[in-house]
Amino acid sequence: MSMKQVQVLEATKAAPNSKGRRTAGIQIERIRVAAYCRVSTDGDEQLGSFESQKAYYEQKIKQNKEWVSAGIFADEAITGTKVDKREGFQEMIRKCQNGEIDMILTKSISRFSRNTQDIIKYVRMLRDRNIAIVFEKENINTLDMNGEMLLTILSSLSQGEVESLSENVKMGLKMKMKRGELVGFNGCLGYDYHPDTKSITVNEQEAETVRFIYDMYLQGYGSSTIAKRLTEMGVKNKRGTVEWHDHGVMGIIKNEKYKGDILLGKTFTVDPISKRRLANMGEEDRYYIRDHHEPIVSREVWDKADEIRLKRVKPRLMENTGNRERYTRQFTFSSMLECGYCDHKLSRRTRHQTTTTKKPVWQCMNAIKNGISSCPNCKAIDEVIVENAFVDAFQLLADNFDDVFDSVLNTIEDVLKDDTELKRVKQLEKDINSIETKKSRLTDLLIDGKIEQEDYDEKKLSFQRKLHQMTEEKAYLEENIGQQKNVSKRMDQLRKTLENEDILDEFDRIVFESIVEKVIVGGYDENGNLSPYKLTFVLKCNQDLKVNDAKAEYRSKQKGKKVS
Repeated sequence: MSMKQVQVLEATKAAPNSKGRRTAGIQIERIRVAAYCRVSTDGDEQLGSFESQKAYYEQKIKQNKEWVSAGIFADEAITGTKVDKREGFQEMIRKCQNGEIDMILTKSISRFSRNTQDIIKYVRMLRDRNIAIVFEKENINTLDMNGEMLLTILSSLSQGEVESLSENVKMGLKMKMKRGELVGFNGCLGYDYHPDTKSITVNEQEAETVRFIYDMYLQGYGSSTIAKRLTEMGVKNKRGTVEWHDHGVMGIIKNEKYKGDILLGKTFTVDPISKRRLANMGEEDRYYIRDHHEPIVSREVWDKADEIRLKRVKPRLMENTGNRERYTRQFTFSSMLECGYCDHKLSRRTRHQTTTTKKPVWQCMNAIKNGISSCPNCKAIDEVIVENAFVDAFQLLADNFDDVFDSVLNTIEDVLKDDTELKRVKQLEKDINSIETKKSRLTDLLIDGKIEQEDYDEKKLSFQRKLHQMTEEKAYLEENIGQQKNVSKRMDQLRKTLENEDILDEFDRIVFESIVEKVIVGGYDENGNLSPYKLTFVLKCNQDLKVNDAKAEYRSKQKGKKVS
């Protein structure tokens, strides 16, 4: 059998962007070529290089008669590790997907991307559409058989270069922080930053606002109230706008810079590819420098404010839940009532008795936040029931009260012996009189034409703010002093009441707070049955007073009143 003659029909060039299919009747005379350029910083030299890249590709495409320009896509001053941040790159990819580009030219792998995963992803996506990427420096065409393997190796080296550079930069920054140099100052109310010397100095006008915030905080005001007061006064923030929020005020209270110290390394970059930054909770070294610059408030004032802050929001790792407790004394039982089933604190809520009347109740925070299934045995309890139960339990102290009251009275006596607050009140009175005198002189200077209206308004505002601060502080201290004296008198009366075996006939907050550490709401009776209205008053002398069914006792007492 003779061998048959076979005619070889040689392959013709596939139409670019035909997704690998030979399509009869379609001829593309010229290849649509796009170019991509990128520089990662905005320095003059880099931007000059950026313009040169664009001009180079425009000329290169124009010189080749088989090519037609599909556009020059560019990103300037943008990192190569994140393609989602590059608008030029994303626009180029969209055009490829729409069939408007046949080939992409780029200077090198690192210009296209420094992330190996991104490079492989886009190379494969474009190759499926028969779109070539030509990396000129490495002489790689992604449509070649060996192109992807070589590309993977080289792009890995490119990513490794980024990671190595990042480590070097990180090491350099750590060396600077070790030497006490200021690294990365983002702006801080009360301070001006000087880039030439990398130092900060006090801005007196802004510093006055900072001192006002600390003064109000030490007087007992919360961050929300302070923010509201600053807005009402028309005080400008660091951005120059009259806009204040509680988190901004709290940021100032917590900032160690205001006492003259500085903490470097508060955040760190997880990796140079994702560039994700996290708060440094001990993963990286931090550097604390005392007396780094001029303080705005004294160290004593800052420490006292921080002590109050930690007391108000004190993170405690609870054994069963890991939740965070908040310290507040807004209501009598705030932070005092504890669930006997899950150890969470109880929170105050208001419920409607009728369409016109309301009543306060206390309920387990675990059940409120996570649903009743999280603490199925707890029950909401009326505030008046807890008050009534304390009055009843207090009667048990009539025969044995020495341990409780001796410890409480000793504490009160120590507080009353400390006359620091009284001295401060007298000093404030002198300071207030002094500022009032200065205000009067300021008016005289304006009338006599010795100062301009603008200077007068500025000084007057400053005096008014100081007077407001001092008046508020004085009122707060005087109230404290009055309360302390009231507590002392009340405790003396209480001792006499118990000695005479008289009964406490109504709830007294001062008495309650003086002797009770906490109240456990709910528990089990002697037979092990659920008793959600059982109250256990834990006293400061390590004794307990129990009321087995506070709700039943209260109802019984109310029925007795109706009968009588």
